Order: sequence, then C-alpha cells, then structure tokens
Amino acid sequence: MLLADRLIALGLMALSAYFMWHATVLPIGWNGMTGGPGGGAFPFWLSAIMFVVAGAILVRSYRGQIEYDPTFFDPETLRSVVLVVVVLVITVALIPIVGAYIALPLFLLWYLKVFGKHGWTLTLILTVCTPVFLFFFFEVTLKILLPKGMTEPFFIPLYARFF
Repeated sequence: MLLADRLIALGLMALSAYFMWHATVLPIGWNGMTGGPGGGAFPFWLSAIMFVVAGAILVRSYRGQIEYDPTFFDPETLRSVVLVVVVLVITVALIPIVGAYIALPLFLLWYLKVFGKHGWTLTLILTVCTPVFLFFFFEVTLKILLPKGMTEPFFIPLYARFF
C-alpha cells in the first residue's frame, strides 16, 4: 500500500504541475478589465492546492504516519467505488449532448436518491438548486459559459436578461 500511495501522490503532483503550467497560458491574476479573476486563476490555484496535498501524502508515507488496514478495500467498497466511477463517466459523456445543467442534476438525483438512499426533500432541493447556483456563479458572475448541448435554445431568454 505504501508503494501505491507514493506512486499515486507522485502521479498527482506531476498532473498538478502540468495543469498549473497549462493554466498559465491564460492570466492567473486579477483581471482589472473584467473585474474578476483571469481565465487561468481557478485551474492554476486548484492545481496548486492539489500539488501541495499530494506532496503532504507523499511526505506522510515516508514518515510512517499512515496506518493501513488490510481490509481497506473490501468487495462492497470496491463495488461502490466502481459504480460511482461508471456513473461519473456516463455523466461526463452526457454533458456535450444534454448539457451540464441536465447531466449534473441527473447525477445528483442518482447519487443522492439511489446510491445514498437520502429522502426526497434533500434530493430535490439539491438537484434543483445546484444547476441554478451553477448558472448564476459561472454564467452570470464569472461570464464562463458551461456546455448546454441540446438545451441551449432554452437559455436564450436568460442570456437576454443577464447579458
């Protein structure tokens, strides 16, 4: 397990460094013209945080501060992880077709109600409020358009209102 932790931490650090380097193509500081962060700010700083956390995991693995339970991945846990990964891949595949505002709530609905067995109140509140929040955060506040797929014509009235 130690070898796996170290290899994954090194892989994440390498991936983070690549993402940070690639994010610097866009401005990563405050953009005075738009009154907000540059286009590369979020990818850069999130990658920097990921780099630091992966580095901390690597350091902990060499200091012996990680205790391992040999039954960490029992068959039920592995089945759950694989199931969530499969549904995430399906969600990502649906985004170009039906758009982020349909694919993400469908994932939330599945994850909360079917996988997590939460009640309908919590499930519906999060499933409805998340795309509304994402729209106002990304499209209205940051002016970053998310993929809409076949639902794009429904957003034309909202664009006329907010842009």
